[in-house]
Amino acid sequence: MGMLRGGTVRRRFTILYAAGFLGSGAVLLALTYLMAGTRVTSVAPGQPRDGGTAPPAAEQRLQDLQRQLAELPAQQNHRLLVGSLIALLVMAGVSLVVGRVLARRVLRPLRLITAATRRISADNLHERLAVDGPVDEVKELADTVDGLLERLEASFAAQRRFVGNASHELRTPLATMRASLDVAVAKPEPAAQTVVLAGRLRTELDRVDHLLDGFLVLARAQHGALPDRAVVPLGDLVAEALDARAAGIAAKALTVEGGGAGLPPVWVRGSAALLSRLVENVVDNAVVHNREGGWIRVATGREDGEARLVVETGGRVLDQGQVDRLGRPFERLGTDRTGSEEGSGLGLSVVAAIVAAHGGRLALLARPEGGLRVTVALPGAAGPDGTGGVTA
Repeated sequence: MGMLRGGTVRRRFTILYAAGFLGSGAVLLALTYLMAGTRVTSVAPGQPRDGGTAPPAAEQRLQDLQRQLAELPAQQNHRLLVGSLIALLVMAGVSLVVGRVLARRVLRPLRLITAATRRISADNLHERLAVDGPVDEVKELADTVDGLLERLEASFAAQRRFVGNASHELRTPLATMRASLDVAVAKPEPAAQTVVLAGRLRTELDRVDHLLDGFLVLARAQHGALPDRAVVPLGDLVAEALDARAAGIAAKALTVEGGGAGLPPVWVRGSAALLSRLVENVVDNAVVHNREGGWIRVATGREDGEARLVVETGGRVLDQGQVDRLGRPFERLGTDRTGSEEGSGLGLSVVAAIVAAHGGRLALLARPEGGLRVTVALPGAAGPDGTGGVTA
């Protein structure tokens, strides 16, 4: 019973089929053995017709024949029993092979459904199993999975449309509030409290605008629409992102290693706008969530046909379980990140969505000595000179 409860379905089916075949064979052999049994009646030696006695030699010969005749059924039963045991052992091996073949054949449609379901993700929910064949339990299961995928596709599409539409619609009242602030401050001799309040409101409006921009990029990346594909130099994007954050780097007295013009030429194909936002978010995350006087290490390279960007930072030792969740929207590490006035919690989730839209991989690793290591792997492309850059 323990073997039936554990293991794979194929193993359980194999054991059940083999047990059925073996049990049937054992019953058949037992019936054959019982029905083949015979009863032999010993016949007393006859008396001579003339009333005399038989010669001693003939009498001995007759007794030997009768003894052999009496032992013959036992010998036949012994041979039949031995042959039955041998046949039962052979049937045991045959039943295991036949059971495994039947189990594989019975489970083949389920394996095909499982493999097709694994290939379907949030990026290709439009695909269906579309199993052909008679209307049986397997087809009903496949149709049920197709119905579930259809509902998921509709739900994901509605979510993306909502995020995109809401982000666009909210920009109008934000622009109105900005204009109202500008009008209030532009009045002759505005009150000091008005100027201070306007400054604070502008800061909050900038944060909301940045958040909405992140929503738009996230919705676009998750939608998978990349109409502006081009060959983009990854090193140039890193240099531009570092230059844009130069003030923040200087304010925290951060040391940057490997950035600037020293990066090797590595090319990727994709949306220039989204790839630029990807690199900006990775660099921005390294700057915003770094400690005073810390360091940032940036490296690019090419390995196994992939273009790679690696950004490392120092700091306290992080929990890998919490780091694994940073690719989700609004996930942060601890109260220091939650209380950050600059972070929105969308940075690395946007990175994860852009990487997925380009068919790449994102790896977030908590460094054993402290800090975070972000590795972005994207399909490499040939540069203008026909090469893909250096090999890491």
